[in-house]
Amino acid sequence: MTMKRNGLFALIGLALCGTMGAVQAQDYTNWYLAPRVGAVIPDDQRDTDTSLFTGLGIGFWVNPNFAVDAEWSLNNADFSNSSSRRGHEWESVGLGVSGRWFFGDQGSAWRPYVMGGILALRHAPVSDSVLGPSQSNGWDPGLTLGGGVQYNMSDRTAFRGEIAGRYDRDNNSVANNIGFTDAIISVGLVFNFGGAPAAAAVVEHGTTVATKNETSCRDLDDDKDGVNNCDDRCPGTSAGTIVGPDGCLQKVVIDLRGVNFKFDRPKKGEKNIKPSLMEPSADSIAILDQAVDTLKRYPDIKVEVAGHTDSKGTDEYNQSLSERRARIVFDYLTSHGVDAARLDGPVGFGESKPIDTNDTDSGRQRNRRTELSVENK
Repeated sequence: MTMKRNGLFALIGLALCGTMGAVQAQDYTNWYLAPRVGAVIPDDQRDTDTSLFTGLGIGFWVNPNFAVDAEWSLNNADFSNSSSRRGHEWESVGLGVSGRWFFGDQGSAWRPYVMGGILALRHAPVSDSVLGPSQSNGWDPGLTLGGGVQYNMSDRTAFRGEIAGRYDRDNNSVANNIGFTDAIISVGLVFNFGGAPAAAAVVEHGTTVATKNETSCRDLDDDKDGVNNCDDRCPGTSAGTIVGPDGCLQKVVIDLRGVNFKFDRPKKGEKNIKPSLMEPSADSIAILDQAVDTLKRYPDIKVEVAGHTDSKGTDEYNQSLSERRARIVFDYLTSHGVDAARLDGPVGFGESKPIDTNDTDSGRQRNRRTELSVENK
């Protein structure tokens, strides 16, 4: 069947417009079918007109960037008006293998690519009467080289537009002429098949956890703790509970490390926190101001204000000193706009909860501290 050049290009345009749809990330799994249609713009020496090109490929994704296609193709060309064989058709059937290297991430909507391949082409007239005295039917080798773009329309379907050059070592079509270079412009679809493997059961501490649907469980959070059902190892925690990435209860401390008190400070009755802080006191004040800002940005959390000491001095004295440290921080927070109803305490723990050794100056300094412990609802 003959198709004029303008009508053919209109068909290509309609195919391009008709494939545009909502884009989703491409699912590069296993193999695919790739039908396509286009035009062959022949070498000037062939004496044929531009003709319809059709192809059907079976491809395989080697990896997300490289695919290999095996393709059958066909184009029947009319001889041009200047040819002695005008009014007849010349058939070219191709069998080939090509590779396409795609650029960009596999989730990208548009992915440009380059391609190259080898093929064998069988040339034959539709009617044997077309053959001249030095012409015959036969298979000839060929090479293709080009590029294109793939548009991923869904996780299974994609559109391809491609321009390629085809060198055909044809010694059958034209007497005393070997080798032609044609241009091929085509559009097509890619239908991916296959699927992701089923999720395996998880075994931990000798217990087998039932396999879950990976897609659905990651979209669910039954206990409303902010951790999806797949990752939640402690289902059933109440809403508002502070949990870790595994969904289990987590103690959170707003660490005031860096708010360093001088030895045996604050004194009894001391209200101003700055003189009781080690120099440079501005550093400690900056940390306290950051804690105020954090508490204001998260108005739903409640914290316990706790003070601690090193081991020097009696237990009774250190208990009183830790309470004074908690109280002076408590007063600093409330004086800077933190609602006292959100603060438990102040409470002192004396020397009972060290975080470092009390055998060195640096260790004792770290133990002289205050902490804000976030309380779960």
